[in-house]
Parts: sequence; C-alpha cells; structure tokens
Amino acid sequence: MTEANVSTADSRRTSRGRIDKRLSILDAAFAVFAREGYAKACVEAIAGEAGVAKPTVYNHFGGKEQLFRDAMTATAEQATAKSLAVVAGLGGDVDDLPQALRDVGYRLLLRYCGEDAWALRRLLYAEISRFPDLFEKVWGNGPSQLSEALADRFARLALGGRLRLDDPVRAAEQFVALLTGPMEGRSVLGTRAVPDEEVRATVAAAVETFTRAFAVPRGEG
Repeated sequence: MTEANVSTADSRRTSRGRIDKRLSILDAAFAVFAREGYAKACVEAIAGEAGVAKPTVYNHFGGKEQLFRDAMTATAEQATAKSLAVVAGLGGDVDDLPQALRDVGYRLLLRYCGEDAWALRRLLYAEISRFPDLFEKVWGNGPSQLSEALADRFARLALGGRLRLDDPVRAAEQFVALLTGPMEGRSVLGTRAVPDEEVRATVAAAVETFTRAFAVPRGEG
C-alpha cells in the first residue's frame, strides 16, 4: 500500500471514528435529557453516559443548548425513518384492505408509543418556550413526512379502486389522528403502559372508522 493510500485509509478511519463518537454523544444526551429534563441535565453527566471526556462534548456541539437541539432532532429523524419504513410496506394491490391497514396501524402505533417517542414529545412539550425552533424540526417535519408517505399509498389504493378519496393527504392525517389521538390519554403521555390488547383495539376502531369513510365496498371497485 502506498503512502497516499495509507493516508487516505487513516483519514477515513478518523472520520468514521468522529462520526461514531458524535452519534454516541447524541444517544447519551437524549437518554440524560429524557431522564433528568433539560434544566437538571448537565454536560458532565452526558459525557459520562457517552464514555467520553467533557471537553469532547464541547468540541462536537459547543454547549448544552446546541446538544439538546441536535439530540432532539436526531431522535426525531430516527423515529420518522422507522415509521416511513412501516408505511412503505403498504402496497396498492392488497387483497384484504382492512387487515393491511390494521397491520400498518399497529406497527405505527408501537413506534408512536415507544419509550423514546414519548420522551421526545414530553421534552418538546416541556421546553417548547425555550426552544420554539424545535417544533417544526421535531413535531412538524416528522408527522408531515408520515402523512405524505401515507397519502402516496392511499392515492395508489384509490387508483386501484380500493379507496374513494378527494384529498389523500387529509385522509392520511385523519388515519394517523384516529390511531394516535386515543393513546395520549390512555397512556397518560407515555407514563402508563398500555396493554397490547388495548393497542390492538384502538387500531381496530381506527381502521373501522377509516374504512367506513373511505373504503370502496367489494363489487363497486
């Protein structure tokens, strides 16, 4: 291996190591913020959780405020990516539409009710006045992407004669609201564990309401 190749390989390893360390700090930061809240969380505790020196955190993020913004944004992006992967599995040629919607709805609700997802929303609610810019990044961007992805799938189902829609985006927003709305109270903002049968019942009710409104009865498609 030439000296130039060795230098390039070393540079890549250094870059990869820096990225991995940054991600480790973000994960640790979110865990500490979720556990302690923004006000009580400190950079020293975050560094300890990440297994790095305190100056390393400052070198990567500058300070606690930027670290909070970046940790919240990174967690929201991860949650959105997982939800989009669920929606991608909804095809336009499903045989049993209600069952397909129940499957997708259940998987979406599991992600919505995940520990990190609840912690993300609780932190956003608690700190929105301090970090108003995070609303669009965390609350606006993720749900918007999810609605658009669902709208695309619903539009395909409408083209296939399975749904009757005037506005796929609005239908997608309503489907998500039917799923997630009841869980805010049932879980007391994620502080109460909701039994699986209760989650499935919520999904079933949401799908029944949605299909009554939008599904094309068999034989009419």
